[in-house]
Amino acid sequence: MSAVEVLAGVDIVALRLSEEGALQVLLLRRQREPYAGQWALPGVLVNGRCADTSLDAAAARALVDKARLQPQYLEQVATVGNGVRDPRGWSLSTCYLALLGPDVEPQDENLRFAELSGVIAGAQALPFDHAQLVRLAAERLRGKSVYSSMPLYLLASRFTVTEALMAFQGCLGEPVQHTTLRGRLERMKAQGWISDTGEKNYPKMGRPQNLLEHRPHAGEAFIFDRSLLA
Repeated sequence: MSAVEVLAGVDIVALRLSEEGALQVLLLRRQREPYAGQWALPGVLVNGRCADTSLDAAAARALVDKARLQPQYLEQVATVGNGVRDPRGWSLSTCYLALLGPDVEPQDENLRFAELSGVIAGAQALPFDHAQLVRLAAERLRGKSVYSSMPLYLLASRFTVTEALMAFQGCLGEPVQHTTLRGRLERMKAQGWISDTGEKNYPKMGRPQNLLEHRPHAGEAFIFDRSLLA
């Protein structure tokens, strides 16, 4: 790379909710240098040779081309850049947060999900500054989960209140009052973001639960009138 060239790209922090309610991040085994063979965030370079019409389009391409996945929610988090994050020289990366449905599975041996808590704690080392990008995305998700319905994008379109509670607690990293969340869901229902399906979920243990359906508006998140933790 010449001294005047700057690498530009997008990196994706794609999160899934496990059956136990823990957040997991999608990792890709790099096929090329630098850091060939290491687990990293999926991403693509952006330049004049690519057909991307926007950064959002490049982010979608990163997930489709590298992981063959379609996110339920995609949001730009931050742009970072310096001369040391990439051994090839000066580089810029725009980090995106992607939320995946619970049934998403890796498509081949070069993809896997790692526990988000382990990546943040350093138990899973990542190349470049990808650990920092994961922390930035996790902080964004936690901050917005306090006052918006973002965690619902980690669930199937039909869900129970118990499943919603698990998603919010997984994103926030702390307990949420069941009655408080139910009140927020009722507000969403009144404004058409959630509907009753008239059906029930029958768990192996416990009582049957009503199935709700998430009806988001063009990939947006519903904004609560008060903090979920208030």
